[in-house]
Amino acid sequence: MDFLHAARDLTSKHGSILIFDEVMTGFRVAYGGAQERFGVTPDMTTLGKIVGGGMPLGAYGGRADIMNQVLPAGKVFQAGTLSGNPVAVAAGSATLRLLKENPPYEQLERLADRLAEGLDRAATSAGMAHTVAKAGAMLTLFFNPDAVHCWDDADRCDRDAFGRYFWGMMSEGIYMPCSQFEALFFSQQHTEAMIDETIAAAEKVLKSL
Repeated sequence: MDFLHAARDLTSKHGSILIFDEVMTGFRVAYGGAQERFGVTPDMTTLGKIVGGGMPLGAYGGRADIMNQVLPAGKVFQAGTLSGNPVAVAAGSATLRLLKENPPYEQLERLADRLAEGLDRAATSAGMAHTVAKAGAMLTLFFNPDAVHCWDDADRCDRDAFGRYFWGMMSEGIYMPCSQFEALFFSQQHTEAMIDETIAAAEKVLKSL
């Protein structure tokens, strides 16, 4: 969060454009994405398939003076094969309407807290060097004894241990993110029983490592 605020201060000071990549965080950590959650307003934002309800769709937006540079208002040409695809746009419109009318964020964060605490306990009990990083309903179990703040930190993770953990969880019927550097997400279809089942499998697998 401090990094985001510092980036906002520096770009404002030097007249640079601050762009947030919210492909992962948009509508996931909050309805307004990371910028709402952390209270930092960028000049531009990029979003991925979540704005299409999982359909192939992307979007970008920003300050009016920037967006007015794009055709037909301005001179910057932007187009794409699937731009304005009616099926994807309809799916996205329905998804965003449902998120606004029935926000799932408290439920998702509660499940994320439950899993993060469970994985932390399991790894600690197994004597595994680890840290759990979490933002809203996104989390990662890093096989690294230190907090991960940047690539240099992440690069020190035990990839071999993660690989054995991943395949061990697969053998227990739990499909976790397949990269040490990929975040784990939730949906409203996940239940506390599913989270507890995942924690129990992690306890078994981590002890076997």
